[in-house]
Amino acid sequence: MSILPQHKYLTRSLTHVPKYHQSCLRRLVICSATTATTKSSTKPTQLVNEPRLVNPPALVSPIAPPFLNDPSLQSTWSHRLWVATGCTTVLISLAKAIVAAADSHVWLQPILAGYIGYILADLGSGVYHWGIDNYGDASTPIFGGQIEAFQGHHKWPWTITRRQFANNLHALARAVTFCVLPIDLACNDPTIHAFVGVCSGCIMFSQQFHAWAHGTKSKLPPLVVALQDAGLLVSRAQHAAHHRPPYNNNYCIVSGIWNKLLDKQKTFEALEMILYFQLGVRPRSWSEPTSDWTEEVEAPAQVTVQ
Repeated sequence: MSILPQHKYLTRSLTHVPKYHQSCLRRLVICSATTATTKSSTKPTQLVNEPRLVNPPALVSPIAPPFLNDPSLQSTWSHRLWVATGCTTVLISLAKAIVAAADSHVWLQPILAGYIGYILADLGSGVYHWGIDNYGDASTPIFGGQIEAFQGHHKWPWTITRRQFANNLHALARAVTFCVLPIDLACNDPTIHAFVGVCSGCIMFSQQFHAWAHGTKSKLPPLVVALQDAGLLVSRAQHAAHHRPPYNNNYCIVSGIWNKLLDKQKTFEALEMILYFQLGVRPRSWSEPTSDWTEEVEAPAQVTVQ
């Protein structure tokens, strides 16, 4: 007894295949079915297994919409400890920069270094945001939790305004602690500390700047609104463009100063092409937006205790 082989692509829905391949696959299905029918008429005893199109399992497990008192939005003592540790390492670095600059009476270099750190922190936030928006999933080592959170954020962007402070910052605070603490212990140069302190501080608080960019102007502190309007923090209007199709721009979330240049030069699109041709990995932004990317409006049931 023989079983007709099936093509491996026939076990997947055509909705997961680029449109220019769909017509070819449909013709393959018709040809395979014709062949199977012809052979069965000549050999009645032969078992025929006709190709069937079946829906594949969901690539990403469905995520339930969060609600106001959702534990995933609340801070734990572990979160608070990491944020406290991260803030401490950043403050030590800034303090050492100020003390060393005062002792040496050299202020220009540390100030310039701090400004450069601020500018590069915005660029770094954009590169990181682009990476976790487009590559990997919840099972990715180390970054899986961040990837899942950012991808869920596209569906429910308002949840970032519901996250408690330490819950929102703890992952970046942990990374800052491990990177900055050795520098605090090994270095006394005011220029280095000014750069490290400002850059790491902006990176750690970038998620808070991100949350403010989703806030309502009337509910934000006046100082935050003033800094947004001055372009020192990423503005609400600028970041709102990131949550509209095609979802592939305005990635920077510290000041947003790099967004216009990076988008105009198509920097991230060039990086995506390089990764695709070198590694064969497609970014999520190349796919037609699905429900995972489409914003879901906050419902009353999601703001009440469940």
